[in-house]
Amino acid sequence: MRSDPTVTLSVVIVNYNVKHFAEQCLRSVIDSAAGLAVEIFLVDNASDDGSIDFLTPRFPSVRFIANCDNRGFAAANNQALAQAKGKYLLLLNPDCLVSREALPALVRYLDERPKVGAAGLKLLSRYGEFDRASKRGFPTPWVAFCRLSGLANLFPKSRIFGRYDLLYFDEDTPAEVDALSGACIAVRREA
Repeated sequence: MRSDPTVTLSVVIVNYNVKHFAEQCLRSVIDSAAGLAVEIFLVDNASDDGSIDFLTPRFPSVRFIANCDNRGFAAANNQALAQAKGKYLLLLNPDCLVSREALPALVRYLDERPKVGAAGLKLLSRYGEFDRASKRGFPTPWVAFCRLSGLANLFPKSRIFGRYDLLYFDEDTPAEVDALSGACIAVRREA
């Protein structure tokens, strides 16, 4: 589907039996999206916890897709992406909470950098600590060896041994990385 110039960001969340996480996630997305032209999709993969009945009345602005079977993460995302009209597409896990500043900052970042095809957000653990899964290096044999042998843990800030977690990059500064976490990944429609 082609983008609609009136929709800046399409947010896609895939749910399977985590209605309370999904509720919190949706609330955080709606709060963060205030002032942006956003459409939100929630694809439910045949949850048996009553997710659709629980969430639908609480979020009338969300577009729900209720699958009769569990189609898996990729297929469920693709269902919503086929309908999404946003200039940017955000895939978000239902157990993620988005800060109030996150979505405007993400859109601004992508608007200001037209050559960036995909971007991720800084992820924090439930304890507020930086989540190393936010970014990754390409898993070459050397990178895998350093990680599995423990060299990466001994020298996490090393550009030679610490390529897997890329901890030599400042966690608060945007950086070009090899891989982003699928928990929260934004893609420019053209990419």
